[in-house]
Amino acid sequence: MTTSSLSVVILAGGRSSRFGRDKLAEPIDGRPLLTRAIDAVRPLATEILVVTSPEAAPVVAGDVRIVHDTVAFEGPLVGARAGIFAASESVVLLVAGDMPDLVPAVLGSMVVVLGSDDAVVLEHDGRARALPMVVRRDPALAAIDRLVVQGERRLRALIDALRTRTIAESTWRTLDPDGDTLRDIDTEADLH
Repeated sequence: MTTSSLSVVILAGGRSSRFGRDKLAEPIDGRPLLTRAIDAVRPLATEILVVTSPEAAPVVAGDVRIVHDTVAFEGPLVGARAGIFAASESVVLLVAGDMPDLVPAVLGSMVVVLGSDDAVVLEHDGRARALPMVVRRDPALAAIDRLVVQGERRLRALIDALRTRTIAESTWRTLDPDGDTLRDIDTEADLH
């Protein structure tokens, strides 16, 4: 079910400070959190890249490429840049390693509606969500470089810096009625 040619970048370089330990290794239903994110995007991807801090060595399948941030904990925008730069495809899906319940049909629909836009995001509670995000590689890199020079580190800033299409919540919820795609794990309480 590959959606044409798609690089998937999984952001996994955070500190897990609110969780208290490496949350991406935390098992959910017997599988590490990061593995769940990888497995969810696998049907869509022509390549999967996991962006992590310089010293980290997450255990991943052999077809997954690890990309290291040049500086640890510089923020998700800088991590996204490292992954997008390393991506070989012109369209890139960005997700977080702490999103255990990504719905491939929702992610695939985001790629399909990209059209002539530079990015696609999902609406939730009346607001555009930063992840998951589909971007065109070259415009995204140019925008990130401008933003980082200005001191920006938030991934959300990329939404306004690109021609971004937002998929209405009423539309994507037809594929994911419970909103599982947007679930992320920040604290131990989020596991339940």
